[in-house]
Amino acid sequence: MKKEFLFFLLMILVQVTYGQVKNKSIIEFKEVASEGFVLIDVRTPEEYAQGFIGGAINMDMKNESFVSNIQQIDKNKKVYLYCKAGGRSAKASKVLDSLGYKNIINLEGGFDAWKEAGNVFVVQ
Repeated sequence: MKKEFLFFLLMILVQVTYGQVKNKSIIEFKEVASEGFVLIDVRTPEEYAQGFIGGAINMDMKNESFVSNIQQIDKNKKVYLYCKAGGRSAKASKVLDSLGYKNIINLEGGFDAWKEAGNVFVVQ
């Protein structure tokens, strides 16, 4: 019984320490009107060049320098992440969480959902 209690306590501690990632539909992102955030596109540079959300910074999650690049961002800022459909940004969110970022929002649906909804985007 004591081991079960300690395990339960440990799980609560892990949830408090980590688990700072929130998920939000990318369609809702356009309603954000705050300047205290960073928008990161974790797709490849080739994907990014075909279109991206205005103001987004491209940091390819597949690139070996992803962690060192992401660590240049202030951990106190709200960080929104998106990719093509939501898979890579969910993984990137977990990376940021493990690095101690406290306000991470994974934009579900990704750039595909953004375009499909008819939202404005930039093409290089």
